[in-house]
Amino acid sequence: MSSTPTHRIFNFSAGPAVLPEPVLEEAQRDLMALPGVGMSVLEISHRSAAFDRILGQAEADLRALTGAGDEYHVLFLQGGASQQFAMVPMNLLPPDGVADYSLTGSWAKKAAAEAAKFGRVNICATTEEEAFTRVPAFDGLQVSDGSAYVHVTSNNTIVGTQWPSMPDVGDTPLVVDASSDLLCRPIDMTRYGLIYGGAQKNLGPAGLTLVIIRADLAERGPESLPTMLRYAVAAKNRSRYNTPPVFAIYLFGLVMRWLLDNGGLAAMETRNRRKAALLYEAIDRTGFYRGTAQTGSRSLMNVTFRLSSEELERRFVTEAGEAGFSGLKGHRSVGGQRASIYNAFPESGVEALVAFMAEFERVHG
Repeated sequence: MSSTPTHRIFNFSAGPAVLPEPVLEEAQRDLMALPGVGMSVLEISHRSAAFDRILGQAEADLRALTGAGDEYHVLFLQGGASQQFAMVPMNLLPPDGVADYSLTGSWAKKAAAEAAKFGRVNICATTEEEAFTRVPAFDGLQVSDGSAYVHVTSNNTIVGTQWPSMPDVGDTPLVVDASSDLLCRPIDMTRYGLIYGGAQKNLGPAGLTLVIIRADLAERGPESLPTMLRYAVAAKNRSRYNTPPVFAIYLFGLVMRWLLDNGGLAAMETRNRRKAALLYEAIDRTGFYRGTAQTGSRSLMNVTFRLSSEELERRFVTEAGEAGFSGLKGHRSVGGQRASIYNAFPESGVEALVAFMAEFERVHG
């Protein structure tokens, strides 16, 4: 095998995304043998004492970060957010009920379409006519009487919008797809009935889905549901009704510890706002670059922008790649550029991109 040293470039990918380097280094050390265990973390049983410790610590650290108390279950599942699009209505939407969905992008639309297979869906707000360039106003949600839940997608990775805070929906359970911004800032768990997300953007590697659900809501799913699709079953079996994604949970746990070691979510929000502000200032500086999200809805995690022509955008991506910046091409459905700057993305990478953008403008402007 080659022993050629590797060089890490700046990874702006929307997901799977950049992981903290200390996490990768620790995982590298444990890949051959976990300390005191004598076998790789890839080889341990999901029923072993070693994994009991990994799972327990990961959950405890997540609860410490979010303030989720015993009234919430923490579930480590598979299937991604896309499977949650079905699991949420299967468990929470009664046959004669209605669920409210706010449409702020392609993923929110997919969630609503999936829910409509299981019951009645009311679109309580949408910004589709504005190409999803903003999120709805807080007072713009038309919630149904007796709604089973209100579903919100907190961050739109494709066009780079994010709710500045979660809307107040009263006593109706708030269900949030937070795949691309969970743990980027402090959260008030008392506001949520259920939060879910794929781990591959801010929490860990692809293959793990996190669900935090209020215990009473977890019991709503009828026993007629397939066993693996009931939240109550996952909760009762502590995410081990079958073999969970052991390695992904291990890495998730390392990311949780990294967050705690770096000041928790308040410190992470300060850092994320600083990174985003630097990049948005570069975009807004002269008009050579044009941000696609409306100012009040701009995302801290996914910064999207366009140039004056598609040919210039292709050149930007090519030259950026040559300069050591990966993943800047926008989503195939909208084009343009997208810089994803999740928790683990280093500030030095944003500074380097801003310097590259200034030079690119000088040459091509």
